Amino acid sequence: MGARVNGNARQRLGACRLLACVAVTIVSFVGVWATPAAVCAAETETETEEEAEVQFDPFEGMDADGRIPKVEKANLVDRPERWRYLPESRIPKGNLLDRFLVSSIVFPIFSFSSDVGASFGAGIADIDFRKQRRREFLGVFASYSTEGQQSYSVSWRRWLKHEEVPSGGVLQEERSFVRVAGGYRNTLTRRFFGIGPATREREESSYTDETFWFDAGAASSLPAPFDDFVASISLRGETHWLSGGKASNTPNTEDAFPGLFSDADQTTLGWLNAGFAWDTRDSVRNPYSGSAIGASVQAALLQADRTVGAIYTIYADKVFPMPPLFHGGGDANEENPPTDSLGVHFRTLLSSGDLPFFNRPTLGGSRIARGYIAGRWRDDALWAAAAEYRFWLIPRGFTVWKNIRVERLGAAIFYEAGGVAKDGIALFDSGVIHSYGFGGRATIERAVLFRLDLGFSDEGMNFAAGFGLSF
Repeated sequence: MGARVNGNARQRLGACRLLACVAVTIVSFVGVWATPAAVCAAETETETEEEAEVQFDPFEGMDADGRIPKVEKANLVDRPERWRYLPESRIPKGNLLDRFLVSSIVFPIFSFSSDVGASFGAGIADIDFRKQRRREFLGVFASYSTEGQQSYSVSWRRWLKHEEVPSGGVLQEERSFVRVAGGYRNTLTRRFFGIGPATREREESSYTDETFWFDAGAASSLPAPFDDFVASISLRGETHWLSGGKASNTPNTEDAFPGLFSDADQTTLGWLNAGFAWDTRDSVRNPYSGSAIGASVQAALLQADRTVGAIYTIYADKVFPMPPLFHGGGDANEENPPTDSLGVHFRTLLSSGDLPFFNRPTLGGSRIARGYIAGRWRDDALWAAAAEYRFWLIPRGFTVWKNIRVERLGAAIFYEAGGVAKDGIALFDSGVIHSYGFGGRATIERAVLFRLDLGFSDEGMNFAAGFGLSF
């Protein structure tokens, strides 16, 4: 037992050293971009008291029913269809609560299960952080359960292409940004079913995953005439300590899969990630039309045991605008008209080298194969295909109270298929898993979408919730 404690101490020290290096890189990265932002903030503070006291108009640049008239973008930017217009009514002044459900979101987190007890927490999302005219986002999330499950995270993003509209409001291009994030999680009920396409539901095991992580990255569209292409790069550091899980009536992963568990325990990884894509979609976060084809590599070049590993991804998306079902659609002079759409997605992942079991390609959870629990299927290769029909039920939304407005409410139905195997060739012989379901969608503006999904499979039902579309 004494040797185990000393081993843990050495591993934690090594992990802290690696994460400290990543943290220094992140701080330096943020500093480069924070300096000009600080100058802007200082200029904002010089705003006169008379300007600050001007009463906020919740419909400036917007009709009373929520319709946003188009502005002339062609004189301000190239490729105007790529730029999203935000009227002055979406850029209110004031503190976090003054801007609630316009440019800020504050919400409680509460849940209960017999495995982790009662969980309490809160989330804050400020999409006009530091009052930078919608250039910056900050999200802070924290939760704690009576049994010790914990999650704390911070995420910051700054968009790099941003233009003021002379008549009021701003234009923003979604594809170019820098970001920094980090956090700590102690998750008591991670699931692992083994590796390969033949794993069975009754082989489920449980483990606790305690992890620290840091992440910094950037993405940018290329200059014209190559502005259909987007390049991205990021650095990530993470460290994991595994122990027995808390899932009821489920064996511990350490007992069920001792070799895989031992190899993955006390793991520290430093990742270099890079991607390149051709992307013609009219929005990255909530597209109504367009295509995207891309590839990326996630390389774990630094590991505590001095091994290396990588995950290679190829994906494709196509979004088709569809005739409206429950509304009349928008008009040619409207920004972000209500548009029903059909999204189609395909991806394939291959891994190589040495990676812990929890970093191998996986199906199940809130993104793909939503009818299965997270981590249900794992191996060194996978493929997945999905189709999702998204339609709006309340296209113009409604005012909740004063300045608080829901832009629109909708729903979606989806079908997904996929499989895992030991390598790319074996994918052609592996079995196919199926998942289908339906869900709800709500937006307070086009890029801020909340999703609730109920997925079904031959292993039952799975509930998933999150920000943004699944693909």
